[in-house]
Amino acid sequence: MEHILFKKLNPAAVIPQRATAGSAGLDLKACLTEPVTLKKGEHAVIPTGLAVKVEEGFAAMLFARSGLAVKHGIGLLNGVGVVDSDYRGEICVGVINQFEEPYTIEPGERIAQMVVMPVSLAPVLEVETLDETDRGAGGFGSTGR
Repeated sequence: MEHILFKKLNPAAVIPQRATAGSAGLDLKACLTEPVTLKKGEHAVIPTGLAVKVEEGFAAMLFARSGLAVKHGIGLLNGVGVVDSDYRGEICVGVINQFEEPYTIEPGERIAQMVVMPVSLAPVLEVETLDETDRGAGGFGSTGR
């Protein structure tokens, strides 16, 4: 992939950048006209004012910013957002305040990070059996602590 293409849907939107040359994520900024305050347990959908083109075979994953999460309890509502390669609408970020203290998201604040990753587009097949493994059907906690 040579480039990730962004289109501003709002003139106030900011094209994301990497904080450092080695940053995996591109910082997405809130495209707001006024601050949004979240009390404990409250959530909001924050617009970025951007659309993106990600090449087929890739997806843009949206993750919480570690500083917002650790210091202020601001996480993503769905854990990880997924922007598919064929989506051309506005990237919006669902956030939730998980801490006791209210938190105010300011216009232009970095609210999430976007990492573009390869994804499998292999066809799906239904089968009668799957191969056996040592683990088998062992689920949560089955491999120890």
